[in-house]
Amino acid sequence: MSRIELAIEGMSCDHCTARVRKALEEADGVKSVEVSLDPGSAVIDGDALDPEVLVAIVERLGYDARPAV
Repeated sequence: MSRIELAIEGMSCDHCTARVRKALEEADGVKSVEVSLDPGSAVIDGDALDPEVLVAIVERLGYDARPAV
C-alpha cells in the first residue's frame, strides 16, 4: 500500500472537493481518498499508484495539481 499527497489549486467549494474525490476514487489501485478544501489537498491510499496519472485526473477536472512535497 502506498500513499500519495497532491496539492490542488482552484477548488472553491464542497462540490469541487466531491468532484475531485469521486474522480480519484475511480482510478486503478485507489483504496481511499481524502480531499480537503483548505489547504487544497488530496491524500490517496492504494496499490501501485502513479502520481502522474492522479495529477492528470485532477487537471482534467480543471484544477491545478502537483505532488505535494
